[in-house]
Amino acid sequence: MATFFFFLLSFLICFHFSSAEPFIGVNYGQVADNLPPPSATAKLLKSTSIEKVRLYGADPVIIKALANTEIGIVIGAANGDIPSLASDPNSAAQWINSNVLPFYPASKIILITVGNEVLTTNDPNLINQLLPAMQNMQNAINGASLGGKIKVSTVHSMAVLGQSDPPSSGLFRPSYQPALKGLLQFHKDNGSPFAINPYPFFAYQSDSRPETLAFCLFQPNAGRFDSGNGIKYMNMFDAQVDSVHSALSAMGFKDVEIMVAETGWPYSGDSNEVGPSIENAKAYNGNLIAHLKSMVGTPLMPGKSVDTYLFALYDEDLKPGPGSERAFGLYKSDLSMTYDVGISKSSQTPPTPKTPVTPQPKPTATGWCVPKAGISDAQLQSSLDYACGQGIDCSPIQPGGACFEPNTIASHAAYAMNLYYQNSAKNPWNCDFSQTATLTSQNPTYSNCIYPGGST
Repeated sequence: MATFFFFLLSFLICFHFSSAEPFIGVNYGQVADNLPPPSATAKLLKSTSIEKVRLYGADPVIIKALANTEIGIVIGAANGDIPSLASDPNSAAQWINSNVLPFYPASKIILITVGNEVLTTNDPNLINQLLPAMQNMQNAINGASLGGKIKVSTVHSMAVLGQSDPPSSGLFRPSYQPALKGLLQFHKDNGSPFAINPYPFFAYQSDSRPETLAFCLFQPNAGRFDSGNGIKYMNMFDAQVDSVHSALSAMGFKDVEIMVAETGWPYSGDSNEVGPSIENAKAYNGNLIAHLKSMVGTPLMPGKSVDTYLFALYDEDLKPGPGSERAFGLYKSDLSMTYDVGISKSSQTPPTPKTPVTPQPKPTATGWCVPKAGISDAQLQSSLDYACGQGIDCSPIQPGGACFEPNTIASHAAYAMNLYYQNSAKNPWNCDFSQTATLTSQNPTYSNCIYPGGST
């Protein structure tokens, strides 16, 4: 039994610290004139923990460059392809023959998206042709003996929701429901995901209060209470994804899997834009990745992480619109990181903080930072996620670590919040965590779990 337990513990530790994350992908847009060669991009992706890449088209050079990398590839048929795909099954077969069969399985194509945000074009002809196009594409895949190996979907904007706040009240707009009913039945029948583009960035732009920013960036905040189910939400991403889940449930399709096809935060923008900055982009993407890696899930879908494709791999300098549209890239065209969100295999995760983390507190330090009494697990989880996302060493509270037991959110949060404080400037606000923490002169160290702090 002891041998089995040691094996299980070793497996859990290895799983937790694995370099690859099967649920983290990235969007590879090409509306640019300065992108590096696809071969260089393939090498870059292999140096990261990203396991999937989404293309908006089916560029054969890129698909071929990703051969034998084991990186999952999402390819797309454009909105302009939908009429012919819908009207002629041979058109779908030809599409598969041209864009899939020459490359598969060396290039690991896993999903084909038919159209992008079609419903919100409000073009009735295109909307009516979407499901037949997807059905013909699926039939062509089946005809090539790839059924079950390559799925078919389409991507929606959050505007398909008529109601999303609170998340438990999520509903699709009535005008879209007739089309969605057929699409959702297709997803259910074929086991394909409902793909959606949630952007907390846009939610913040429409409500730019400081507390909204913290809620959007996975930073400590007071949370938002959902009166419909009694759940307190601690970040906007979970709230948006759960509102989609509620909308699916309301139509009788609660078991259809959700895929986040795009989400991200721009690091720069025009002077009149609210929210873009390197600090905010790093916080959103870095904390989102930490949240996904934690496998905590969302309140309505706990214990798993939805497949999430970050937007975007590179800036797209030819995109129209405000400056932020051209500033979502995680990497620059010279392959250097725009900012570090901890996805490079050559760097430790979480990302290195701006100032060196020292294992010992400053000589002038006094006291320890601990949670206040009566704080909810949801708030403590938010503080725990935030602290461990700021570059401190949270390995002692991982399985096998000196501070893993007791395995409670309160105990783990206490260790992380204190370690964050001890490695900060130790101003009072460094031990605030949205008024959920306080300084104490009582050393919380126990057994072999040493809390740095106190006076030296």
